[in-house]
Amino acid sequence: MSALPKVYINGKFYDKPDAKVSVYDHALLYGDGVFEGIRIYSGKAFKLIEHVARLFESARSINLEIPLSQEATIKAINDTIAINNKIDGYCRPIVTRGAGSLGLDPRRCSDPQVIVIVDDITMYPPDLYENGMEIATVSTIRNHPNALNPRIKSLNYLNNILAKIEGIQAGCLESLMLNHKGEIAECSGDNIFLVKGGVIRTPSIDSGILEGITRNTVIDLARNNGYTVEELGLTRHDVFIADECFLTGTAAEIIPVTKCDARVIGSGKPGPISCELREAFFKLVRE
Repeated sequence: MSALPKVYINGKFYDKPDAKVSVYDHALLYGDGVFEGIRIYSGKAFKLIEHVARLFESARSINLEIPLSQEATIKAINDTIAINNKIDGYCRPIVTRGAGSLGLDPRRCSDPQVIVIVDDITMYPPDLYENGMEIATVSTIRNHPNALNPRIKSLNYLNNILAKIEGIQAGCLESLMLNHKGEIAECSGDNIFLVKGGVIRTPSIDSGILEGITRNTVIDLARNNGYTVEELGLTRHDVFIADECFLTGTAAEIIPVTKCDARVIGSGKPGPISCELREAFFKLVRE
């Protein structure tokens, strides 16, 4: 019988069934908190420094004081991976606002909770990586940056969940979300890339997207491999006429897209640039 997973909460480790926070925590009451999703490869957290930096940026943006330094947070994550003996998997550091009242006022909250969960990761089915997946454009638009900036990786993921529901109802595992201008933003859990004439294009940060760590890694890999990468405003027209399309994300890594809204993209098979970047990504994480 395998040992129970250990969850880090404020400097202590608890067995998974005993890892608890107050029902008055504003993370539960209002989705008031921030988090990161980090892949573990060969016992090490991938791009850990970048993920922790973004965690602190998200917290600062919502005026949430993390009661640890970045260095101490990195240590807590590494310690949690080690105590769970996790070789390949997933890590989720979370910071909540803490317990408060039933009102919105965050000044009434105390004791922000720093939580680190290490577990297995659920990916897309293997055949989708070989043959490509289908996505569907949904009516739920990405949050307006002036309402809730998508660059903040907050615990309030209802926007993404509603898009995910629409995609599932359309028979797709992933949903394409547009922004308030009708441009492509991102999918419910992944960033999107298009290839046209050998040039790689992806929505810019001001399109209202999360600046994904895997997204940035793939941009660097592509440029290092000699490809031109453009970050700009894109529309569904660009998807329909693309030679290739692929998604990136912590869980997805790099996955090809061969259909959008029942329309075939390119040849209808994973394209050569998508496959090349996927192989380059695997080589990077193995190193």
